[in-house]
Amino acid sequence: MRIAVYCGAHLGTDPAYQKAAQELGSWIAEQNYELVYGGSKLGLMGTVADSVLANGGTVIGIMPRFLYDEERVHPNVTRLITVNDLDERKKTMMQLADVCLALPGGIGTLEEISKAYSWLRVGQTANPCIFFDVKNYYDLLQTFFDQMVEHAFLSKKDRQLVLFSNSLTEIHAFIHTHYQK
Repeated sequence: MRIAVYCGAHLGTDPAYQKAAQELGSWIAEQNYELVYGGSKLGLMGTVADSVLANGGTVIGIMPRFLYDEERVHPNVTRLITVNDLDERKKTMMQLADVCLALPGGIGTLEEISKAYSWLRVGQTANPCIFFDVKNYYDLLQTFFDQMVEHAFLSKKDRQLVLFSNSLTEIHAFIHTHYQK
């Protein structure tokens, strides 16, 4: 199983974000899953990749040509795929992955996981979507999704396709429940 992880190219202000990225990477390797991510050595992206690699796991990086330089590209990924642009990166990540998960990050992270969730809702992918809600980072977004249901812009059924959790145990159960359906 391959897990696409979307996250910040920065570490953020709270050390808990980096710790969660390390724990996620370790968990991915322990489960014998593979990491699919943006290919950078920077920020949480580099942290999760380093953790997967340190625990003997496989890391597939997807890097757009315009971002490709020695300052950014993780030198130790198992496989690096170079693409033309960010749209191709997102599409390639979703095609390679079985699950899409967001650690804390910025607008790029939000856009990527939102696109994955949108594609799931309309049947363009079967990948369950997860927000790894470290220190309640995604609480406001979760409330907003619930508001979408309340105002009939998102069905209750579609709302259940996405998980907000800070527990790798709960994330594991959500993934396996999704694939048993």
